[in-house]
Amino acid sequence: MNLLSAIASFIKVVEAGSIVGAAKSLGVSAAAVSQTLNRLETHLGVRLVQRTTRSMALTEHGAVYYEKVRRIAADLESAQSAIIGNDRELQGRLSIASTAAFGRHVVAPLIAAFAAQHPRLSLELSTTDRRINHIQDNIDLSLRIKPQLEEGIVARKIVSLPFIFCASPAYLERCGWPNSVDDLQHHACLAFRYPLDGRFLRWGFNRDGQRYDAPINATAISDDIDALAQMAVNGAGVTRLAQFVAAPHIERGHLVPLFEDCQSTAQTYFEPMEIYACVQDRAAMTPKVKAFVAFLAEHLRKRWPLDDGLPIEWVTPSSS
Repeated sequence: MNLLSAIASFIKVVEAGSIVGAAKSLGVSAAAVSQTLNRLETHLGVRLVQRTTRSMALTEHGAVYYEKVRRIAADLESAQSAIIGNDRELQGRLSIASTAAFGRHVVAPLIAAFAAQHPRLSLELSTTDRRINHIQDNIDLSLRIKPQLEEGIVARKIVSLPFIFCASPAYLERCGWPNSVDDLQHHACLAFRYPLDGRFLRWGFNRDGQRYDAPINATAISDDIDALAQMAVNGAGVTRLAQFVAAPHIERGHLVPLFEDCQSTAQTYFEPMEIYACVQDRAAMTPKVKAFVAFLAEHLRKRWPLDDGLPIEWVTPSSS
């Protein structure tokens, strides 16, 4: 048995989610993939996959084995790329998961340009605010906000985006303008519920070097930022939106930005939305992943320069 070939077949089964899918990807019959998997399991002395011809589920041993061998495959790909250099086109599948709004409004419009540069790549974009497990969900790269960072993953900040407090002209005419962030507790506020654990995303502020959370009166709640934007447009209250969500509504006059005088002072600023590119471990930083992160970072910083002075590097977040 060719062990490396058998491992490659096993990885394809996991990535495709079925023996049939793996067979199509490898260009062989489903029977051949099944036989190879059987031989690998016999060699290891354990069952890796509970399977039928059209579906599969990793066993506990299979999940552990996949986590280890996928690193070997990634290392082999990186080694091959290092030898071949840039003469070979990137190819294969690149699976990206992004927070829902950022994926929908920012990442999706850039996919076509990246695909044009790498026509042999097959791209998959998942937009979700649920918890992502790179291994179980077969994700190469995830794009997360800071509260989603987990201990053990490897992350690199790629952009800081401004938040905008805003409300509709109709709401402001009816209820008046808040003169300061402290006034928000007296206004109807539209809050975002974090899908992972049900808590609200805080409206962070920094005044004279001290961080605090704006006191708010949450009268409407959603776990979808675009739904909050629509509530605000229709006069439900004040909300906080990422600039890429708020800008089109402001340009059309449907929303009005608040606290612009406050934000312009050196003593007070709103906490930004920080976006991180994340991989399971350093072995997962394949040439495909590195190429997409570099492409994304280049385009994002043209629109939102990263101006916090921090070095741009891959780090492992701690539990603190």
